[in-house]
Order: sequence, then C-alpha cells, then structure tokens
Amino acid sequence: MTPTLVHSGKVRQLYDVGDGLLLMVASDRISAYDVVFDELIPQKGRVLTAMTAFWADELADVVPGTVLSDDPEEIADRVPEAASLTSSRWSILDGRALLVRRAEMLSIECIVRGYLAGQAYDEYSVTGTVHGTAMPPGLRLAEQLSEPIFTPSTKAATGHDLNIGFDDAAEIVGRAAAERAREVSLALYSKAAARAAAAGLVLADTKFELGYVDGELCLCDEVVTPDSSRIWPADQVAPGTTPPAFDKQPLRDWAASSGWDKRPPPPPLPPDVVRATSDRYVAAYERVTGRRLADWYGARS
Repeated sequence: MTPTLVHSGKVRQLYDVGDGLLLMVASDRISAYDVVFDELIPQKGRVLTAMTAFWADELADVVPGTVLSDDPEEIADRVPEAASLTSSRWSILDGRALLVRRAEMLSIECIVRGYLAGQAYDEYSVTGTVHGTAMPPGLRLAEQLSEPIFTPSTKAATGHDLNIGFDDAAEIVGRAAAERAREVSLALYSKAAARAAAAGLVLADTKFELGYVDGELCLCDEVVTPDSSRIWPADQVAPGTTPPAFDKQPLRDWAASSGWDKRPPPPPLPPDVVRATSDRYVAAYERVTGRRLADWYGARS
C-alpha cells in the first residue's frame, strides 16, 4: 500500500504501511519551548534513530520492543514506496527510519527520574514534592535520589504535557496497567542507567513510551535519546549545579540569552549554535554506544 501519514510531530513523522506496521521517520528538525526552528541540526535524525535501535536491542530482555528493522535496504524491500518519502532536505533512507509494529499506546508518558532536575526540581524547590509526592528535605539540583521514581505525565494533544501522580495515571489507564507500566519503566531505567554508567555517563531521567501489541506491553517510539532523556558526563555532576547535558543545551542557552520571547516565529539560529548542537547529539550516540555515527546507515563521505 502507499504509505499514509498518520502523525506529524515536531521531529518525527509516522506512516501507516499496512499489515499492522508503521514507518517512524526522524527528521533533523529541532524545537525549544514548543517552537520548531527553521534551521536543521545535521545528523540529529540519524542519531535519534541509531540510539533508539541500539536501546531496543539492549533492553529487549526487559520488555519486547516494536522495532522490526533499521536497515534502509530491508525497509525499501518490504515497503518499496518508502523510497519516495523524501523532501528537499532529507530522505527516510538516510539512516533515519525504523519499521515498527503498530501498538495501542498507553495514554500516559512513563517518566523515570534517578536525579532531581528539570521540572521535578522546579516543583521540589517550591513545594518539597515531585509530581505531588513529598520528598526528603534538603535535596539539591542534580542530586541523586535514594531510588529511581516513576513520575508519569499526561499526553497533551496540544500544548504541554501535565505532570501527574501515580493515582492520576491509574485513573487514566487503569490501576493494573499503571502498575505494570511503573514496573516496566523502572526496570528499563535501571538497565539503561547501568549501561550509561559503564560508559562514564549519568542517565538522570528519561521518558518511555509503552503500548500493547497483541495484548503484550511493549517498548515503543524513541528510546533513551537526547530528546527524551537527560544524559550527563558522570565526572561533571556536582549537586547544586546544572551539569552539561548531551542534548539541545547549546540551543537553550543561546535562546535564553537572545532576548527571544519564546513565541513563534523563532529567530534564526546562528551557525555556531547549529554546529554545537549537532556535535552534542553525535557525542551522545558515540559515548553511550561506543560506536561511531560514521558507521551508521546514511553516512556521507
């Protein structure tokens, strides 16, 4: 069948290719404060795809994944029409596409936090809670928690996701499903954090997407990428300060100092910010996996 676009997000597009399969394509687009910039970040889509494929293999013994293939030639063989899904700036066959099984998605985001950062720290600094749950006093920014915690959020069709407590998640998806999601998410985080630690990195927090395939809960969408996770160099984590992150931090730092009001349209990104952001994404993949991005599909000489 001709691939049919079923979802277009800030970064990814999903195509229905029949037989219960989807084609998940990552572009080089980037957003900040829910605004997509005009400039592309070179290699970003390849990094997100390569990291997801890596983690799908690494975490397969925890819960089944939905990824069937990351090989552009195999994808083209199974979905010949896929080669036509190109734009003037990228091709799905440039190492940025995954063929996946279609899942019935849980309608919550499954976030696990091992360190206090981001919105969790913002809430804690005001109320002493994280997602409404009381936490020990005296915790500092970037401090490791006594144990990882499951902190779900809603999935907003428009606007921002909302942080919720476990009981709220249970009301949305049912208590049994919420308990299973919590169990799976914590197990996934534990294994991913250990793998990151072996590479000299801290997986501060990450967001998992879970869904059902043939009645079985599976790991879906992107997995432990710089877009869905905080990944810090372990030797630069000092509680009370913000560690450097392998993500879009160069863009955020520039945006915060640019005078931009964080509303569309976004200002043009300077070339050095584009380059620095691209370098961070590439470094994330290579540090986490121990592999060269130049060896991933779609490399250009």
